[in-house]
Amino acid sequence: MTTPLPLHPVAGRVVVVGNGPAAHRFVERLRALGHDGPVTVLGAEDRPAYNRVLLGSVLDGSLPPGAVSLPELDAEVHLGCAVTDIDRAQRAVRTEDGREFGYDALVLATGARPLVPEVLGLDAERLTALRTLDDCARLDGVSGPVAVLGGGVLGVETARAMLARGCRVTLVHREQHLMERQLDEVGGRMLAERLTGLGVDVRLGVKAGSYRAPVLRLGDGEEVPAERVVACTGVWPEVTLAQRAGVSVNRGVVVDDRLRTSDEHIHAIGDCAEHRGGTPGLVGAAWEQAEVLAAHLSGRDAALPATRVVSRLKARGIDLVSVGSVGALSSADAEIVTLSDPARGRYAKLALHSGRISGAVLLGFPAAIAAVSQLHDRDLPMPADRLSLLLGTPAAVPGAQVELPEDAVLCRCNNVTKKSLITAWHGGARSVAELARATRATTGCGSCVDDVGRLCSSLADRIESEREGAA
Repeated sequence: MTTPLPLHPVAGRVVVVGNGPAAHRFVERLRALGHDGPVTVLGAEDRPAYNRVLLGSVLDGSLPPGAVSLPELDAEVHLGCAVTDIDRAQRAVRTEDGREFGYDALVLATGARPLVPEVLGLDAERLTALRTLDDCARLDGVSGPVAVLGGGVLGVETARAMLARGCRVTLVHREQHLMERQLDEVGGRMLAERLTGLGVDVRLGVKAGSYRAPVLRLGDGEEVPAERVVACTGVWPEVTLAQRAGVSVNRGVVVDDRLRTSDEHIHAIGDCAEHRGGTPGLVGAAWEQAEVLAAHLSGRDAALPATRVVSRLKARGIDLVSVGSVGALSSADAEIVTLSDPARGRYAKLALHSGRISGAVLLGFPAAIAAVSQLHDRDLPMPADRLSLLLGTPAAVPGAQVELPEDAVLCRCNNVTKKSLITAWHGGARSVAELARATRATTGCGSCVDDVGRLCSSLADRIESEREGAA
């Protein structure tokens, strides 16, 4: 990789290729940190930036497409502007329509493309790979039976969303249990039972074999009805542009701790970036990269934090979160806490190392999700009363809601921090609804409503106490 350079701000032109959540967050933070030079964003899609995390909510009708749009940026944004080449010698990028944009610092935020399995007889008319709002729009008029391929987070969310739209849904997953990267076997089995109870036909340990409208034949010879097939079978970093320019690429665009590529003037963040052998895959990690890169280009020192994984399923009627490493749940040296209530569809399993959460699965315990996530994020020890924590007893984590640091993210869908909420509150947004309008908190999956409400009440109580003290 490149050798360390002294920290100094980039005074010239910053060009960002890509207009997704990572790119949007980067430009927001760059401006917030004082960069006043020209910033140009080149987005291949012909619509403004939006939050891909909430595609499932658009698909099931919970949110209209416009509700997931991200705020306008203080930048020159070009939509429907696909970049085809990088001229590293001239420090310029060229677009499909022949335009050229010079840069002093180039940021690649090109995301990832869906991996679509080859199924004999299945063509683009019947197949949709879910990745964009346009893909959601393609499914708007579908009312007949649907087969969803892939039982990861997106696949489960999509199956639930299509069911909510009134479709008959079959979920086909090649592994032996759902969401195997986030759940242990018991959690995966109980999730499948929950989906089955809602009306989804779950097929595990089998692949799609061939298609002849309107039937999908599976690898075991079984046939399922499917007027449309939706692929949620993973993604691959979009590295074509970097590869063509001779920038170092492995699985993703290889970057160092400062998010620099093998060319010191080119950086990469988000799903296209590979840092220390890994690609983020989660929007939270992409936002962290955006934050760190914005700091470096503003002349500040910043280090990429150790990624703390929290995967919250956004599926109507299913409260499920996976925290940390699923491998920790079977670790021989971990303290394991398990609470299983199959009759009520509830399951919790926590792995503790030195009293701290290294991995957790919570299904059907909505009151515990925020506390467990916070304990993991802040690397705090578990309280002695494990049962009270899981059942959501407020005393289980004394002060956890009020004493969060200001940079703690309360709304993960929209990356809204406690500090942003406090600022909005002092600016006049004194209710959850007003805070939602001011910051977009709670407008995603809605799981942070209680946290935002508690913060709101805490701030109001604090002001009242100060008034009483002054009197």
